[in-house]
Amino acid sequence: MRLLPTHQSLYLALFFLWRQSGCTDLFTVSRKELMPLARLQSIATYHKCIRELKAFGYIEYHPTYNYYEGSKVRLIYEGGYEV
Repeated sequence: MRLLPTHQSLYLALFFLWRQSGCTDLFTVSRKELMPLARLQSIATYHKCIRELKAFGYIEYHPTYNYYEGSKVRLIYEGGYEV
């Protein structure tokens, strides 16, 4: 299985924020709010999991390098359909 518990906890944190955003297609997230929700302690682990969730096709991720803006995320079903 390629999804580890860290991937699952990060995906569930993304799902939680997606629900909080009103289930919008594209929603804004920040590492600062996601890491505690997913119980991740390491920034390297966070970036690795985000990169792998994107590579596995579970999310679309559009990073921003502006601290105040936040990155954009879209959740995708495993079959390729958007949530």
